[in-house]
Amino acid sequence: MADSVEMDVDGRTVRLSHPDKVYFPERGFTKLDLAHYYLAVGPGITRALRDRPTMLERYPDGVAGESFFQKRAPKNLPDWIGTARISFPSGRHADEICPAEPAAVVWAANLGCLTFHPWPVRRDHVDHPDELRIDLDPQPGTGYPEARAAAHALREVLDELGLRGWPKTSGGRGIHVYVPIEPRWTFAQVRRAAITIGRELERRAPERITVSWWKEERGERVFVDYNQMARDRTIAAAYSVRPRSHAPVSAPLRWEELDDAEPDDFDLATMPERYARLGDVHADMDDHAYRLDAVLELADRMERDHGEGDLPYPPDHPKAAGEPTRVQPSRARHRQG
Repeated sequence: MADSVEMDVDGRTVRLSHPDKVYFPERGFTKLDLAHYYLAVGPGITRALRDRPTMLERYPDGVAGESFFQKRAPKNLPDWIGTARISFPSGRHADEICPAEPAAVVWAANLGCLTFHPWPVRRDHVDHPDELRIDLDPQPGTGYPEARAAAHALREVLDELGLRGWPKTSGGRGIHVYVPIEPRWTFAQVRRAAITIGRELERRAPERITVSWWKEERGERVFVDYNQMARDRTIAAAYSVRPRSHAPVSAPLRWEELDDAEPDDFDLATMPERYARLGDVHADMDDHAYRLDAVLELADRMERDHGEGDLPYPPDHPKAAGEPTRVQPSRARHRQG
Protein backbone atom coordinates (compact mmCIF):
# COMPACT_ATOMS: atom_id res chain seq x y z
CA MET A 1 0.00 0.00 0.00
CA ALA A 2 1.09 3.60 -0.54
CA ASP A 3 2.82 5.55 2.21
CA SER A 4 -0.34 7.61 2.51
CA VAL A 5 -3.90 7.76 1.29
CA GLU A 6 -6.37 10.60 1.10
CA MET A 7 -9.89 10.13 2.36
CA ASP A 8 -12.88 12.26 1.46
CA VAL A 9 -14.87 12.92 4.63
CA ASP A 10 -17.98 14.95 3.90
CA GLY A 11 -16.10 17.07 1.40
CA ARG A 12 -12.92 17.47 3.43
CA THR A 13 -9.74 15.71 2.38
CA VAL A 14 -8.01 13.97 5.28
CA ARG A 15 -4.59 12.49 4.70
CA LEU A 16 -3.80 9.17 6.35
CA SER A 17 -0.12 8.31 6.68
CA HIS A 18 1.06 4.68 6.80
CA PRO A 19 -2.47 3.34 6.44
CA ASP A 20 -1.33 -0.28 6.61
CA LYS A 21 0.26 0.10 10.06
CA VAL A 22 -1.22 -2.62 12.27
CA TYR A 23 -2.96 -1.21 15.33
CA PHE A 24 -4.53 -4.40 16.70
CA PRO A 25 -2.16 -7.33 16.04
CA GLU A 26 -4.46 -9.99 17.46
CA ARG A 27 -7.09 -9.23 14.83
CA GLY A 28 -4.97 -7.55 12.17
CA PHE A 29 -6.82 -4.23 12.20
CA THR A 30 -4.83 -1.39 10.67
CA LYS A 31 -4.87 2.38 10.87
CA LEU A 32 -6.97 2.39 7.70
CA ASP A 33 -9.46 0.03 9.34
CA LEU A 34 -9.68 2.43 12.28
CA ALA A 35 -10.29 5.38 9.96
CA HIS A 36 -12.96 3.47 8.03
CA TYR A 37 -14.61 2.55 11.34
CA TYR A 38 -14.83 6.16 12.45
CA LEU A 39 -16.12 7.11 9.03
CA ALA A 40 -18.86 4.45 9.34
CA VAL A 41 -20.05 5.78 12.71
CA GLY A 42 -19.16 9.38 11.92
CA PRO A 43 -22.49 11.07 12.72
CA GLY A 44 -22.79 9.13 15.98
CA ILE A 45 -19.39 9.89 17.42
CA THR A 46 -19.64 13.47 16.19
CA ARG A 47 -22.89 13.83 18.12
CA ALA A 48 -21.09 12.55 21.23
CA LEU A 49 -18.13 14.93 20.76
CA ARG A 50 -19.64 18.00 19.13
CA ASP A 51 -18.14 21.19 20.52
CA ARG A 52 -16.78 19.40 23.59
CA PRO A 53 -13.18 19.94 24.74
CA THR A 54 -11.69 16.53 24.07
CA MET A 55 -8.59 14.70 25.26
CA LEU A 56 -7.02 12.23 22.83
CA GLU A 57 -5.82 8.81 23.97
CA ARG A 58 -3.11 8.07 21.42
CA TYR A 59 -1.41 4.82 20.45
CA PRO A 60 0.84 5.84 17.53
CA ASP A 61 2.19 2.29 17.16
CA GLY A 62 -1.00 0.45 18.01
CA VAL A 63 -2.17 -1.21 21.21
CA ALA A 64 1.09 -3.12 21.57
CA GLY A 65 3.11 0.11 21.69
CA GLU A 66 3.43 3.04 24.04
CA SER A 67 0.53 5.41 24.59
CA PHE A 68 -0.18 8.82 26.03
CA PHE A 69 -3.05 11.19 26.76
CA GLN A 70 -2.94 14.44 24.83
CA LYS A 71 -4.88 17.26 26.46
CA ARG A 72 -3.52 20.20 24.52
CA ALA A 73 -4.40 20.62 20.85
CA PRO A 74 -1.61 19.34 18.56
CA LYS A 75 0.53 22.03 16.96
CA ASN A 76 -0.42 20.86 13.46
CA LEU A 77 -4.15 21.28 14.12
CA PRO A 78 -6.04 22.22 10.92
CA ASP A 79 -7.73 25.61 11.05
CA TRP A 80 -11.12 23.99 10.53
CA ILE A 81 -10.95 22.16 13.90
CA GLY A 82 -11.95 24.43 16.76
CA THR A 83 -10.61 24.54 20.29
CA ALA A 84 -11.76 25.68 23.72
CA ARG A 85 -9.75 26.83 26.71
CA ILE A 86 -10.45 24.82 29.81
CA SER A 87 -8.99 25.14 33.30
CA PHE A 88 -7.78 22.32 35.52
CA PRO A 89 -8.14 22.02 39.30
CA SER A 90 -4.48 23.03 39.57
CA GLY A 91 -5.33 26.42 38.07
CA ARG A 92 -3.48 25.68 34.86
CA HIS A 93 -5.31 25.72 31.55
CA ALA A 94 -5.15 24.22 28.08
CA ASP A 95 -6.70 24.63 24.66
CA GLU A 96 -8.31 21.31 23.77
CA ILE A 97 -9.73 20.32 20.41
CA CYS A 98 -13.51 20.45 20.00
CA PRO A 99 -14.50 18.05 17.20
CA ALA A 100 -17.54 19.26 15.29
CA GLU A 101 -17.55 16.99 12.22
CA PRO A 102 -16.50 13.45 11.26
CA ALA A 103 -13.41 14.73 9.44
CA ALA A 104 -11.99 15.90 12.78
CA VAL A 105 -12.42 12.40 14.20
CA VAL A 106 -10.69 10.76 11.22
CA TRP A 107 -7.92 13.37 11.42
CA ALA A 108 -7.32 12.40 15.06
CA ALA A 109 -7.38 8.71 14.15
CA ASN A 110 -4.47 9.40 11.82
CA LEU A 111 -2.51 10.47 14.92
CA GLY A 112 -3.18 7.11 16.50
CA CYS A 113 -6.09 8.29 18.61
CA LEU A 114 -8.16 5.25 19.52
CA THR A 115 -10.27 6.68 22.33
CA PHE A 116 -11.81 10.14 22.60
CA HIS A 117 -12.35 11.58 26.08
CA PRO A 118 -14.74 14.57 25.91
CA TRP A 119 -15.50 16.84 28.84
CA PRO A 120 -19.16 17.00 29.93
CA VAL A 121 -19.30 20.62 28.75
CA ARG A 122 -19.58 22.55 25.49
CA ARG A 123 -17.08 25.13 24.34
CA ASP A 124 -19.51 27.98 25.11
CA HIS A 125 -20.19 26.77 28.71
CA VAL A 126 -16.88 25.30 29.88
CA ASP A 127 -17.64 25.70 33.59
CA HIS A 128 -21.18 24.31 33.51
CA PRO A 129 -21.69 20.65 32.55
CA ASP A 130 -24.55 19.74 30.26
CA GLU A 131 -24.27 16.02 31.00
CA LEU A 132 -24.60 14.18 34.29
CA ARG A 133 -22.49 11.06 33.74
CA ILE A 134 -22.92 8.04 36.01
CA ASP A 135 -20.16 5.44 35.83
CA LEU A 136 -21.09 1.97 37.10
CA ASP A 137 -17.76 0.30 37.73
CA PRO A 138 -17.73 -3.41 38.70
CA GLN A 139 -15.15 -4.21 41.36
CA PRO A 140 -13.13 -7.45 41.58
CA GLY A 141 -15.51 -10.36 42.04
CA THR A 142 -18.20 -8.67 39.97
CA GLY A 143 -18.64 -8.06 36.27
CA TYR A 144 -20.96 -6.87 33.56
CA PRO A 145 -24.04 -8.77 34.87
CA GLU A 146 -23.75 -6.89 38.17
CA ALA A 147 -23.28 -3.58 36.35
CA ARG A 148 -26.38 -4.36 34.28
CA ALA A 149 -28.44 -4.99 37.43
CA ALA A 150 -27.16 -1.71 38.88
CA ALA A 151 -28.13 0.08 35.66
CA HIS A 152 -31.70 -1.16 35.94
CA ALA A 153 -31.84 0.07 39.54
CA LEU A 154 -30.40 3.39 38.39
CA ARG A 155 -33.09 3.75 35.76
CA GLU A 156 -35.75 3.46 38.48
CA VAL A 157 -34.07 6.11 40.60
CA LEU A 158 -33.72 8.47 37.65
CA ASP A 159 -37.35 8.00 36.72
CA GLU A 160 -38.46 8.87 40.26
CA LEU A 161 -36.35 12.03 40.09
CA GLY A 162 -37.89 13.08 36.77
CA LEU A 163 -34.74 12.28 34.79
CA ARG A 164 -33.96 10.04 31.83
CA GLY A 165 -30.67 8.29 31.17
CA TRP A 166 -29.04 6.92 28.04
CA PRO A 167 -26.90 3.80 28.72
CA LYS A 168 -23.80 2.57 26.92
CA THR A 169 -21.16 -0.06 27.49
CA SER A 170 -17.81 1.22 28.66
CA GLY A 171 -15.98 -1.06 26.26
CA GLY A 172 -15.01 -3.15 29.27
CA ARG A 173 -17.10 -4.59 32.11
CA GLY A 174 -18.82 -1.37 33.14
CA ILE A 175 -21.82 0.69 32.05
CA HIS A 176 -22.08 4.44 31.64
CA VAL A 177 -25.40 6.25 31.85
CA TYR A 178 -25.69 9.83 30.60
CA VAL A 179 -28.36 12.31 31.63
CA PRO A 180 -28.47 15.51 29.52
CA ILE A 181 -28.95 18.55 31.77
CA GLU A 182 -29.29 22.28 31.47
CA PRO A 183 -25.84 23.95 31.67
CA ARG A 184 -26.70 25.98 34.75
CA TRP A 185 -24.97 24.06 37.55
CA THR A 186 -21.29 24.02 38.48
CA PHE A 187 -19.05 20.95 38.47
CA ALA A 188 -19.33 20.80 42.26
CA GLN A 189 -23.13 20.79 42.09
CA VAL A 190 -23.32 18.16 39.35
CA ARG A 191 -20.81 16.00 41.23
CA ARG A 192 -23.02 16.35 44.30
CA ALA A 193 -25.94 15.11 42.22
CA ALA A 194 -23.89 12.06 41.17
CA ILE A 195 -23.01 11.37 44.82
CA THR A 196 -26.66 11.63 45.82
CA ILE A 197 -27.84 9.25 43.12
CA GLY A 198 -25.08 6.82 44.08
CA ARG A 199 -26.09 6.99 47.74
CA GLU A 200 -29.71 6.31 46.89
CA LEU A 201 -28.63 3.26 44.87
CA GLU A 202 -26.48 2.08 47.77
CA ARG A 203 -29.36 2.59 50.21
CA ARG A 204 -31.60 0.36 48.09
CA ALA A 205 -29.03 -2.35 47.41
CA PRO A 206 -26.16 -2.04 49.93
CA GLU A 207 -24.99 -5.57 49.24
CA ARG A 208 -24.59 -4.88 45.51
CA ILE A 209 -23.78 -1.17 45.06
CA THR A 210 -21.43 1.23 46.83
CA VAL A 211 -20.15 4.81 46.73
CA SER A 212 -17.15 4.01 48.95
CA TRP A 213 -14.16 5.87 47.53
CA TRP A 214 -11.66 3.62 49.29
CA LYS A 215 -11.11 0.30 47.52
CA GLU A 216 -10.69 -1.55 50.81
CA GLU A 217 -14.32 -0.73 51.63
CA ARG A 218 -15.95 -1.55 48.31
CA GLY A 219 -16.00 -5.32 48.48
CA GLU A 220 -17.54 -7.32 45.64
CA ARG A 221 -19.92 -4.57 44.61
CA VAL A 222 -20.49 -2.13 41.76
CA PHE A 223 -18.87 1.20 42.52
CA VAL A 224 -20.73 4.36 41.47
CA ASP A 225 -17.70 6.45 40.53
CA TYR A 226 -19.06 9.87 41.41
CA ASN A 227 -15.67 11.49 40.85
CA GLN A 228 -16.13 11.07 37.12
CA MET A 229 -18.11 14.30 37.51
CA ALA A 230 -15.19 16.13 39.09
CA ARG A 231 -13.55 18.79 36.95
CA ASP A 232 -10.97 17.32 34.57
CA ARG A 233 -12.42 13.80 34.72
CA THR A 234 -13.66 12.35 31.46
CA ILE A 235 -15.31 9.17 30.20
CA ALA A 236 -14.65 7.48 26.86
CA ALA A 237 -17.06 8.80 24.26
CA ALA A 238 -19.78 6.71 22.73
CA TYR A 239 -18.41 4.77 19.73
CA SER A 240 -14.81 5.20 20.91
CA VAL A 241 -12.52 2.26 20.25
CA ARG A 242 -10.91 0.99 23.46
CA PRO A 243 -7.24 -0.02 23.63
CA ARG A 244 -7.71 -3.74 24.16
CA SER A 245 -6.50 -6.55 21.94
CA HIS A 246 -9.92 -7.40 20.47
CA ALA A 247 -10.73 -3.74 19.60
CA PRO A 248 -13.96 -3.32 21.60
CA VAL A 249 -15.96 -0.12 21.36
CA SER A 250 -18.09 1.83 23.82
CA ALA A 251 -21.53 0.99 22.47
CA PRO A 252 -24.66 3.13 22.95
CA LEU A 253 -27.64 0.98 23.88
CA ARG A 254 -31.38 1.28 24.20
CA TRP A 255 -32.69 0.29 27.61
CA GLU A 256 -34.59 -2.64 26.13
CA GLU A 257 -31.32 -4.06 24.77
CA LEU A 258 -29.52 -4.05 28.08
CA ASP A 259 -30.46 -7.55 29.19
CA ASP A 260 -29.34 -9.25 25.99
CA ALA A 261 -26.31 -7.16 25.06
CA GLU A 262 -22.78 -8.22 26.03
CA PRO A 263 -19.73 -5.93 25.85
CA ASP A 264 -17.93 -8.27 23.45
CA ASP A 265 -20.80 -7.95 20.98
CA PHE A 266 -19.49 -4.54 19.95
CA ASP A 267 -16.13 -4.03 18.32
CA LEU A 268 -14.40 -2.35 15.41
CA ALA A 269 -15.76 -4.99 13.02
CA THR A 270 -19.35 -5.39 14.26
CA MET A 271 -20.35 -1.84 15.16
CA PRO A 272 -20.44 -0.50 11.57
CA GLU A 273 -23.06 -3.09 10.64
CA ARG A 274 -25.13 -2.27 13.72
CA TYR A 275 -24.83 1.44 12.99
CA ALA A 276 -25.88 0.95 9.35
CA ARG A 277 -28.92 -0.99 10.54
CA LEU A 278 -30.02 1.08 13.54
CA GLY A 279 -28.26 4.41 13.24
CA ASP A 280 -27.28 6.30 16.38
CA VAL A 281 -29.58 4.95 19.10
CA HIS A 282 -28.68 7.97 21.24
CA ALA A 283 -29.46 10.48 18.50
CA ASP A 284 -32.29 12.07 20.47
CA MET A 285 -30.25 12.74 23.61
CA ASP A 286 -29.43 16.31 22.57
CA ASP A 287 -33.16 17.03 22.27
CA HIS A 288 -33.45 16.89 26.06
CA ALA A 289 -32.05 18.96 28.92
CA TYR A 290 -33.19 18.09 32.43
CA ARG A 291 -33.03 20.06 35.66
CA LEU A 292 -31.27 18.83 38.79
CA ASP A 293 -33.52 20.52 41.34
CA ALA A 294 -35.07 17.27 42.62
CA VAL A 295 -31.67 15.58 42.99
CA LEU A 296 -30.13 18.52 44.82
CA GLU A 297 -33.16 18.75 47.11
CA LEU A 298 -32.61 15.08 47.94
CA ALA A 299 -28.94 15.88 48.60
CA ASP A 300 -29.98 18.59 51.06
CA ARG A 301 -32.29 16.16 52.88
CA MET A 302 -29.58 13.50 53.08
CA GLU A 303 -27.16 15.99 54.59
CA ARG A 304 -29.71 17.48 56.97
CA ASP A 305 -31.28 14.23 58.17
CA HIS A 306 -28.35 11.81 57.98
CA GLY A 307 -25.23 13.98 57.98
CA GLU A 308 -24.29 12.75 54.51
CA GLY A 309 -22.21 15.55 53.08
CA ASP A 310 -19.34 15.56 50.63
CA LEU A 311 -17.13 12.59 49.73
CA PRO A 312 -13.38 12.60 48.93
CA TYR A 313 -12.10 14.05 45.67
CA PRO A 314 -9.31 12.38 43.68
CA PRO A 315 -5.85 12.93 45.18
CA ASP A 316 -4.75 15.42 42.51
CA HIS A 317 -7.63 17.82 43.27
CA PRO A 318 -7.25 20.72 45.69
CA LYS A 319 -8.91 20.13 49.04
CA ALA A 320 -12.53 21.30 48.87
CA ALA A 321 -14.41 23.05 51.64
CA GLY A 322 -16.37 20.49 53.64
CA GLU A 323 -14.58 17.56 52.06
CA PRO A 324 -13.87 14.67 54.45
CA THR A 325 -10.37 13.41 55.09
CA ARG A 326 -8.53 11.68 52.27
CA VAL A 327 -6.75 9.33 54.66
CA GLN A 328 -7.36 5.66 53.88
CA PRO A 329 -9.68 4.26 56.61
CA SER A 330 -7.33 1.45 57.67
CA ARG A 331 -4.46 3.89 57.92
CA ALA A 332 -6.58 6.31 59.94
CA ARG A 333 -7.47 3.51 62.40
CA HIS A 334 -3.82 2.57 62.65
CA ARG A 335 -2.91 6.15 63.53
CA GLN A 336 -5.63 6.31 66.16
CA GLY A 337 -4.43 3.06 67.67
